[in-house]
Amino acid sequence: MSKKAFQDCYPDELSHCYGCGKHNHQGHQLKSYWHGQQTIAHFTPESFHTAIPGFVYGGLIASLIDCHGTGSAAAVAFRNEDRAMATLPAIRFVTGALNVNYLAPTPQGVELELIGFFSEIKERKIIVDIVVSANGVVCAKGAVIAVKMPQSMTIR
Repeated sequence: MSKKAFQDCYPDELSHCYGCGKHNHQGHQLKSYWHGQQTIAHFTPESFHTAIPGFVYGGLIASLIDCHGTGSAAAVAFRNEDRAMATLPAIRFVTGALNVNYLAPTPQGVELELIGFFSEIKERKIIVDIVVSANGVVCAKGAVIAVKMPQSMTIR
């Protein structure tokens, strides 16, 4: 596993995301890494991420899938250009579509593991399929259609 998270390679002006931005200290601070040809992230929900006592709020799971998916898309785009993620110009992706299927209740107080697989890689669109597990049990599966960030979203 790489020592530096994908999200830690984003330029400062693109590091404010609630889910994964290193400059958003109220956010999740999700960190994604290469794991062979797949990607991996871990996250331990806090007590305030509760749906009902003992179980994680589904919106958190969707948020984690979203951010792991867009971060993974950026990582594979850099890899395909044979460049390090911290090099300029930055390559960032945003969510074009997000699909989440909840398969089992996600227990509170357990580290979640997210594994990303690439089902489609194009220059402007990458589809990342993500499996979320807790204690080895698959709790959710999601698909992120990540699209290259439009120029209109850059900070001027």
